[in-house]
Amino acid sequence: MKTPTFVRFSALTFLISQTFFTLAASAQVREVREPEGATGFFAKKAVYGKKHMVASANEYASKAAFSMLENGGSAVDAAIAAQLVLTLVEPQSSGIGGGAFMLHWHKKSQQLTTFDGRETAPKLATSELFLDKHGKPLPWMKAVVGGKSVGVPGLLAALKKAHVQQGNLPWADLFTPAIELAEQGFVVSPRLEKLLGMDMNPGLHQLPEINQYFFPNGVKIKAGDILKNPDLAKAYRSIAKEGIEVFYRGWIAKKIVEKVQNSAISPGTLSEQDMAAYQAIERSPVCGPYRQYKVCGMAPPSSGGIAVIQILAQLQSFDLAKLPPNSLSAVHLISQSARLAFADRNKYIADSDFVSVPVTGLLDKDYLASRATLINESKDMGVAVAGDPKKSQHLALDNAIERPSTSHLSIVDQFGNAVSMTSSIENGFGSALMVQGFILNNQLTDFSLAPQVNGKLVANRVEPSKRPRSSMAPMMVFDQNKSLKLIVGSPGGSRIINYVAQTIVGVLDWQLNIQEAINLPKFTNRNKVTTLEVDTSISELKLALEEKGHKVRVSALNSGVQGIEIKGGELIGGADPRREGLVLGR
Repeated sequence: MKTPTFVRFSALTFLISQTFFTLAASAQVREVREPEGATGFFAKKAVYGKKHMVASANEYASKAAFSMLENGGSAVDAAIAAQLVLTLVEPQSSGIGGGAFMLHWHKKSQQLTTFDGRETAPKLATSELFLDKHGKPLPWMKAVVGGKSVGVPGLLAALKKAHVQQGNLPWADLFTPAIELAEQGFVVSPRLEKLLGMDMNPGLHQLPEINQYFFPNGVKIKAGDILKNPDLAKAYRSIAKEGIEVFYRGWIAKKIVEKVQNSAISPGTLSEQDMAAYQAIERSPVCGPYRQYKVCGMAPPSSGGIAVIQILAQLQSFDLAKLPPNSLSAVHLISQSARLAFADRNKYIADSDFVSVPVTGLLDKDYLASRATLINESKDMGVAVAGDPKKSQHLALDNAIERPSTSHLSIVDQFGNAVSMTSSIENGFGSALMVQGFILNNQLTDFSLAPQVNGKLVANRVEPSKRPRSSMAPMMVFDQNKSLKLIVGSPGGSRIINYVAQTIVGVLDWQLNIQEAINLPKFTNRNKVTTLEVDTSISELKLALEEKGHKVRVSALNSGVQGIEIKGGELIGGADPRREGLVLGR
């Protein structure tokens, strides 16, 4: 890999890619940042539009997507352009070396489609992949770094499949913003500098290519530096011209396989045959009612769609609209419903092509009503036990760990079509293996490291060609007239489920606009402790929740919710103030 080109920020170097920076100059961006009292971050104001809108995790990505919308592109076109840029400017979170789940709404046909671009395990992978010589699960971080954790990247296959069906602009045109940025350079963000300084992934210092890129000549890149990536630009030019075949069967595939199999740390078994065999899958969405609305998300191997729907459905007998946002009672009720959903998630959800997942049972109205009766309005239930929706499951609980390094984007185009897409390379900086300027995922550690517990098989165990379970939860909400109401999703590892459910409640029950709902101080419960966002007003509930029996932790909750609300023919966009997101709309 070539030594990255970078320079310290100056007025002159900021003029790079001038055309790209002005693509959205005419956008109606009514955004104001103002202090939110003691909330520990600066809240944002909603962005409004009438024609089209994009909310993504980074301003470069939002501008790339907006330029496609301005030129008559579809929501899918815009999503592809944004994701290609995110690979470059937000490399710690997502990229073409990883995977994604996409929901697409086609307004004219009233059809909701989902695309599964989740990674797959190599054909030579076994259930003992992450066990040591004594048959014990490896420490999670030891399992992450290197080739053993890398699954076949599915992102590009999913994007291409969506583009064939719903793209308006030529495939090659979607690569232009990302190629220009990679060749001319982008301004390193404060967030990227901060994450590099946190030493969250030991592979950054153990593997030479990624170390050379982020620490050229032994010096960490800093916010304001201009960073170029000619290797990625070369790969993009090839994929733009030759299609994804070059990635899955051509010279890029060969480089990926060579990197994985010859990794200096934990070499893996990923093969050229694994790459060539990969297929993105079009799946039926999972949907369920919530009050007068219909909430839809991804089916397994995502656990996010089912879990978010379960949380909401179990709350229907409680009048949340009468409770103030983030009030003690509201936090208690939502956390209890989350306990129940996570109990089911950890036992039943896995790749439905390999495991019989009782999707219908988990979303059955009577089943969820019976689960809701376990919620005590006055007392924390403690660790919830999974239900038995199929009455024939004999599975062990999963011990998989999901990290919060993910990205989400929400888009509506001028035709009323919409995309909700969450993408990830899993851990911060993935496996730390870098190929041709992009980072390879470590998604195989989203499988349970232990294939069985107490003699019972774990549904989400490693198997050849299987897709690991995920908590990614791109969601769409429809009103009683079957019109699209909300497009939303978030990064955050398994906490994604909590973040998305809370945001939906904020809009539907508490009548907040999408930005106000995103701004809300966060709380989570994954059937463990109730975690309250540090340095925010919600942390003041700690003692009161403990009086109800909760085990409470006050901690940073770094959500990254991006959403668009459709109300009265107007588009209302929101971006999480905890990250670098930007909404652009016209």
